[in-house]
Amino acid sequence: MTAEASSSDLVQVVALLAAGVIAVPIFKRMGLGSILGYLAAGVVIGPFGLRVFSESGSILHVAELGVVMFLFIIGLEMQPSRLWGLRREIFGLGALQVGVCGMLLTMVGLAGGFPIAQSFVAGAGFVLTSTAIVMQLLEERGEIATPKGQRIVSILLLEDLMIVPLLALVAFLAPGGAETSISERLTEVGIGIAAIVGLVVAGRYLLNPLFRVLADARAREVMTAAALLVVLGSALAMQLSGLSMAMGAFLAGVLLSESTFRHQLEADIEPFRGILLGLFFLAVGMSLDLGVVAHNWRLVAIYVVAYMVMKALGIYIVARILKSGHREALERAVFMAQGGEFAFVLYSSAAAVGIIDGQANATLTAIVIISMVLTPLAIVALRYLTPRDEQSLDGVDIADGLTGSVLIIGFGRFGQIASQPLLLRGLDVSIIDNEVEMIQAAADFGFKVYYGDGTRLDILHAAGAGRARAVLICVDKPDAAVRIAQLIKAEFPLVTILARAFDRGTALQLVRAGVDYQLRETFESALVFGGSALEALGVDPEEVAEVIEDVRRRDEARFETQLAEGVRAGQRFLKGNIGTPIPTPLTQPRRAGRALNQETAVVLNQAETKN
Repeated sequence: MTAEASSSDLVQVVALLAAGVIAVPIFKRMGLGSILGYLAAGVVIGPFGLRVFSESGSILHVAELGVVMFLFIIGLEMQPSRLWGLRREIFGLGALQVGVCGMLLTMVGLAGGFPIAQSFVAGAGFVLTSTAIVMQLLEERGEIATPKGQRIVSILLLEDLMIVPLLALVAFLAPGGAETSISERLTEVGIGIAAIVGLVVAGRYLLNPLFRVLADARAREVMTAAALLVVLGSALAMQLSGLSMAMGAFLAGVLLSESTFRHQLEADIEPFRGILLGLFFLAVGMSLDLGVVAHNWRLVAIYVVAYMVMKALGIYIVARILKSGHREALERAVFMAQGGEFAFVLYSSAAAVGIIDGQANATLTAIVIISMVLTPLAIVALRYLTPRDEQSLDGVDIADGLTGSVLIIGFGRFGQIASQPLLLRGLDVSIIDNEVEMIQAAADFGFKVYYGDGTRLDILHAAGAGRARAVLICVDKPDAAVRIAQLIKAEFPLVTILARAFDRGTALQLVRAGVDYQLRETFESALVFGGSALEALGVDPEEVAEVIEDVRRRDEARFETQLAEGVRAGQRFLKGNIGTPIPTPLTQPRRAGRALNQETAVVLNQAETKN
């Protein structure tokens, strides 16, 4: 009997792997994306298809860990300062979108003749967008770090937080729910806040020392186990406190985003994340009850269309009100028009307390799943209907197998000038950039530039970063420059890195990232400009050189102070124009002081003895 059970389990495991391996390449070849391939494969092998699996709920429960790990990796890319910078988008844009869409979707239910409580619950569940689908789509398009991608991430974070008050409202709207005391509800909120505070404190003061001890032990498998422990432990803590597991994992990632072990953690979690996320989409496909869809196909079809259209309309209106362009608003509306995995939790809770019955729960779940299935198709349709932003790679070679002794990343006005001394010296220089128009224009001037995004580790490998003697980071985006420096330093620690800094703050980040040399893009030109101004005013050229050197020493001293004490430090090294007296010299004397007589020598010796 045991052997038969083991054989049956193995058949199911093989079926899961085979379904994904067969379906995903086919759907990607058709241009429909990997998500739709997983969903379709899940429908085929699920309890309402070939019935290889009779129960999809248990698989979905395990597969949700894929979403958890995905959010952890996203958190690793979100430094606390960056997250704080998104606070207006999270609590402004996110709250406004949830409120407007919730109202519109509730009106759809009321228009269909359903009671207000049922209409609200059904609409509120659909408001909660699928984090897994949207984040996967953004990652495939490389848009998570872009401004419009960050706005979508902010909205998703707010929606994750909204699951707590929505579950409380479900309990309140339930028959007899008003009997629950205010103190009980405040206790639930307090537990959630305490869990978040506890996780932040533990992450700030315990995680880095823990990983430092484990790194000293030099046991790679223990580091992997610790990474999984952090992710799953954080998710469990949030789940036990009534919050979402994904939120816990995201917070853990944010707290470790500035850790020196960040790239190691990302590499350890990535294989688990990919497999479990694919399993999640398979399980969602299995959960689609084809019997319910067939029996209520008119109702399901009407509400899938009505909910998706109304939600997309609400998202578009909010985006336009907040000054987003038509293209971005339309893309956001299509990306986020579906329901999400949190709807399953909300509908199950509503069914448990009697707001909706089992049949309604199954129907609403089917509506959400079908909307998730339709989202990749809607993205494809949007791409074909609005193709004007698509870039053609005709005549552009993609970076692959480059072997130059120097790799230049970014070939704008800075990179073009920086390349000249190297090329004149006869060095073998490889150049990559991610702007097709620039690459095509550079070819007209005799430059071979390859297409590649330096913020991606696989592109860095293909561009030969590991084989190069030096890598020049010449991109004009500060975040991208820092990201590239961190990736190269973590993956190719022996490579010499020289980086262009957008401003002083970027220069400080690049130094902390471990670059061997950095230069603010306007620093040298500004010094030459100021020196030329002095010469134009009649100052002797030798004195001009001395003044410029004085400025360099002041700037270097200020920079070292800022590295140690923060960007606001080092004010005393700046020469202002308001006449404030400075009691101490800002620069070291060229020659050490010396006594001119015996009496002065005695005084100086006494002063040195006291010091």
